[in-house]
Amino acid sequence: MEQYSTRQNKIARLIQREMADILLKINKTHFSGKLISVTIVRVTKDLGIARVYLSIFPSEYGEEILKELTTINKQLRGELGRKVGKSLRVIPALEFYIDDSLDYIEKIDKLLD
Repeated sequence: MEQYSTRQNKIARLIQREMADILLKINKTHFSGKLISVTIVRVTKDLGIARVYLSIFPSEYGEEILKELTTINKQLRGELGRKVGKSLRVIPALEFYIDDSLDYIEKIDKLLD
């Protein structure tokens, strides 16, 4: 398990909060009828990359939404920069991943029943 510094954790929480807000706003125009939530953000030691893990419901739209977010990655990073620019010198590059832990838990529950 990788150790994260206090600074990495603070920046990760800040990015998580702001990305959730940004995705909530674009959800209305781009992904109507789908629920996207930011489950966790991991920031690299050099603070250059933020890995954003998303929970998407319904989950069958996950790949499609991930592709769309990758397409508009520059706009998302720009918007993040406007929101956290006062707190961070360098805005990290964004990488999006699907957090399938809820699907995994659901599968385990079904196996146990």
